[in-house]
Amino acid sequence: MYENDADRENGGTHTMTHTQTPSPMASSSLRLAGIERARRAVMQDHTAPSAGWIEPWIERSWQRCMNLGLQAHQPVAFDLVSAQQMRHTQDANQRLVQTAKPILEKLGRAIVNTRYFAILTNTEGVVVDVSGAIDHSDRRASLITRIGADLSERSVGTTAIGAALTELQPVWLHRGEHFFASTSMYSCAGAPLFGPDGACVGMLDLTGIDAVERPELKHLVTQSACKIENALVLAQAHSLMVRLNWPGNALGSEADGIVCLDADGWITGANQIARQMVPNLAMPGRQKVHVSDVFGVPYQMLFDAVRRPDATLEIPLWTGLRLQALPIERSREDIPLRAERRSQASDGLPLKDIETALIRKAVDQARGNVAQAARALGISRATVYRKLGSHNHSASKD
Repeated sequence: MYENDADRENGGTHTMTHTQTPSPMASSSLRLAGIERARRAVMQDHTAPSAGWIEPWIERSWQRCMNLGLQAHQPVAFDLVSAQQMRHTQDANQRLVQTAKPILEKLGRAIVNTRYFAILTNTEGVVVDVSGAIDHSDRRASLITRIGADLSERSVGTTAIGAALTELQPVWLHRGEHFFASTSMYSCAGAPLFGPDGACVGMLDLTGIDAVERPELKHLVTQSACKIENALVLAQAHSLMVRLNWPGNALGSEADGIVCLDADGWITGANQIARQMVPNLAMPGRQKVHVSDVFGVPYQMLFDAVRRPDATLEIPLWTGLRLQALPIERSREDIPLRAERRSQASDGLPLKDIETALIRKAVDQARGNVAQAARALGISRATVYRKLGSHNHSASKD
């Protein structure tokens, strides 16, 4: 593939013809050479690396490390947090560790033959749990898998852990893409973890030492993080769990949005997929949201649907979009009997009639002002007229 040894040392600058296909080893060599060029550009020449050498978020992390005064060739200590911090970290992350443990155990079995292992950290990048085939005789593995090890960006530079917690997105990191030269033997995939209120609660990492590059682990860690997030949502006190997906997609998979409600219809938690589907769900630090503020149906309809053989509904959002919804009662003994507080007016009514009633109510509350009602509902005036039938009411157009 290379014309000479000098070409090989330069990372393979020889141009291949359109009939040549690089081998996996050659592709890896080209990638590592590109990473090294990017390191020189950013850390020595203080210029932007050429497009394609590294992901933009890696450059941002390197820049943050340099702004902290870190030097790429200084040793990394992999320090433990103090005993007081350790106690606080364990107390604060008890639910996260307990909820994630069964998922981590299954994940550990899935990667047992890959020389990768799993690390769970809190929002500060401190290790709170580990899983998988960890070779504790290898100091490089034992140092980073100690409970309480500080693997934050400020402590160990650019890693999947620090990047996932900063960028709040899944990442894949290989060898020289780490900031410190002494961590270049690691390859890692990471994904942030979000709690029931939408706040980041930690991250999940898969790390290998002198292991084959496996960027597909980014998908695995993302899927596993999703499972942990769903488990955290369902661990919240709730009376009803509602699975959501777009029409045409089967319900019941990890691709579902999940929203949990208390017995009065207040949303107690939602996963990230639901937050991508449904606007106006409560975010960290904000007041709770009632399900009637995001779905265009009475909340009683969701509770009543679980009594039917087929509980699946098609529900409107106030944006005008529609979702499939599958309400699932947590357990009958855990739900107070509140039938006397629920209106039975929705029993047996078609969805379009309930939707029309809600729109008519909004128009009545706006004293016939269709434009005002449409703004309140987040839909167009044309939709209001179409749903109600303009010939059936005398609402004002102004």
